[in-house]
Amino acid sequence: YKVHFKMYPSDISDKEWKTIEPYFEPKKTGRPRKHSIRTIINAIRYMMRTGCQWRQLPKDFPPWKTVYSCNSRLKKSGIWQEIHDFLVKKVREMIGKNKTPSVGIIDSQSVKTTQKGDPEDMMLAKK
Repeated sequence: YKVHFKMYPSDISDKEWKTIEPYFEPKKTGRPRKHSIRTIINAIRYMMRTGCQWRQLPKDFPPWKTVYSCNSRLKKSGIWQEIHDFLVKKVREMIGKNKTPSVGIIDSQSVKTTQKGDPEDMMLAKK
């Protein structure tokens, strides 16, 4: 596959890649990949970091439709969630905490309980 050589600040480091690579092992069946999964992950990270539109991905990444559909499949299959959960546990271990939190706190200041009205009501109040 075409290898992405240009380095963007959002590109995944070798150490980061080594941590999550097992989640992207190639399947034994089906078509071989045309683009490296690491390059696709770099494109997803670029899009997330810069906030650009899918269609605006730089041309040295795989086609935007490829990147978009891969990201959608990773979301639907739960792989992104698995990676997230694994990394949260890993970080908690690194800082000397239990893998999973034992307490949850909800701040009443940040929980909205009632709606004051729709935008039309707000506009009337401003007038």
